[in-house]
Amino acid sequence: MTKNNSKLGEFSFIEKITENFEIKNSESLLGIGDDSAMIESSKLNTLVSKDLLVEGIHFDLSYTPLMHLGYKSVIVNLSDIYAMNGIPKQIVVGIAISNRFKVDSIQELYKGIKLACEKYMIDLVGGDTTTSQSGLTISITVLGQVKKERVVKRSGAKKNDLIVVTGDLGAAYLGLQILKREKEIFLDNPDVQPKLEGYDYILQRQLKPEAPKKYFEILNEIGIIPTSMIDISDGLSSELLHISKSSKVSVKIYEDKIPIDYSVMNKATELNLNPIFCALNGGEDYELLFTIDQKEYSKLEKDPDFTIIGHITDKSEGNFFITNDNQAHELTAQGWDSLKSS
Repeated sequence: MTKNNSKLGEFSFIEKITENFEIKNSESLLGIGDDSAMIESSKLNTLVSKDLLVEGIHFDLSYTPLMHLGYKSVIVNLSDIYAMNGIPKQIVVGIAISNRFKVDSIQELYKGIKLACEKYMIDLVGGDTTTSQSGLTISITVLGQVKKERVVKRSGAKKNDLIVVTGDLGAAYLGLQILKREKEIFLDNPDVQPKLEGYDYILQRQLKPEAPKKYFEILNEIGIIPTSMIDISDGLSSELLHISKSSKVSVKIYEDKIPIDYSVMNKATELNLNPIFCALNGGEDYELLFTIDQKEYSKLEKDPDFTIIGHITDKSEGNFFITNDNQAHELTAQGWDSLKSS
């Protein structure tokens, strides 16, 4: 424990920051308060995913509110479960905190975690806290369930399948650029107030994203099981190449089909950025990228939440991005890579 929190004792500290969490899922038999959580097993497949968020690498507390960070730290994990066509059920949270964080700061972080748990009906069933000498680190493990016959992997795409994305792309990356710009201005002149008016949408997409639950539910309602699927966390181009590699196929997508919000178009121009670059390489959109058999086209064609951006080709044809002037460019991964970025 840190010096600021050591007088509480670890168990009292954990009890204090998690006292208002309630169990929502019947499978969560035992949560926080014992040596381990206990989850009822079933005939369903269990999905497990973990994300590690490190201060200075994945977030900057100079412009990231702790409550937003807590919320986002849960969302990035839930997105992985929905991308396997599963339902997230429980999370386990581990945090390493330095002595600059007081109890009320960590409570603010857990308010965000609790908000995400309530919105997505997730149970916090355990975790750990320890001392850090280098800021804040958040480690979250999420457990989910999926019927065996409904599991969707990255490896199921077939030649002639349609490539589909949900929502719109590029906003989160653009929001990050705005926050970085305002931080630099502030560091140069602390008397200047940040100019964030008019950036509501892109800032929300960066600071408080949502998991793609509604798209998962729509696909379930209309009876579509994608042939392959992945969440867009590291950039559209990177995720397309993951599907290409796992499925042993190639992809072809089209510039005029990429869904970009009008505010992203406008603000990208303001920052001298290409909105298509933001969409392809920005990351942190947490939308779904998936492939479907062509026979499923009629189920999605009139739904504005889903956009068909291209199709699957034979592995020998290569991965290409077709521009508006019909020029073919090889698709390369330029999105977020935590190891390279560190």
